Amino acid sequence: MSSAREPKLIETVLQWWKDHRKREGSFTTLCGLTGFLWEFVRDSTPERRRRRYGDVQYDWDNRVNTTSATVDWRNRLLGVFHSPYQPTDPSLFHEMLGALKIDFRGFTFIDLGSGKGRVLLIAADYPFRRIVGVELLTELHGVALENLRQYKSNSQKCFDVETICGDARTFTFPAEPTVLYLFNPLTEEGLSQVIVNLERSLRDQPRPLYLLYHNPLLEHVLANRGFRKLSGTSRYCVYGNDSALKG
Repeated sequence: MSSAREPKLIETVLQWWKDHRKREGSFTTLCGLTGFLWEFVRDSTPERRRRRYGDVQYDWDNRVNTTSATVDWRNRLLGVFHSPYQPTDPSLFHEMLGALKIDFRGFTFIDLGSGKGRVLLIAADYPFRRIVGVELLTELHGVALENLRQYKSNSQKCFDVETICGDARTFTFPAEPTVLYLFNPLTEEGLSQVIVNLERSLRDQPRPLYLLYHNPLLEHVLANRGFRKLSGTSRYCVYGNDSALKG
């Protein structure tokens, strides 16, 4: 995968404006931008920041920094136009993996939009072949590297864990049986591009793949693709391709 260029804030806003104005017109786009910025201002108040510390229990237990409360204003604003950083609840993640009736030792785990690396650390409690995270923002990637260095757990079963600073839209999927994790890391256009790339990779080198989609707001992007919905709740859904189902 080619190295990612850190997104520039002004470039990001201008590209968002260009894309949305083309589809929705100037007035609707302006209203949307105003709404995004107003929500960002509200989210910057001391009360909202205190609420974001509600996800910190995992950090206290494991002496790491994966909370959303310590993300700076620039990366939070970039998240408005890409995807906001939200750490995964550990209990829900274990529930999602519990829905997979597979031998984890035969699979590589990939998290697109891995942020500070919380999911990578939790996934290390399972005996995956290896674990890979992909994060676009260099600050979050740097924090993830530090978390991987500091993390120690008696329950850890996978020790081949890495995080890559890169663009999920151009990520080259390894030709290995895969459990792919998504927590709304991309816009609809970006997710569509990822799915197209994934389908191409699976056609070129068929292999089992399971897709865990947390908070599936863009689930319609997966419609009429080469994946079958296996299970799910209002909070997540699980998909598999034909090779996974045959296994």
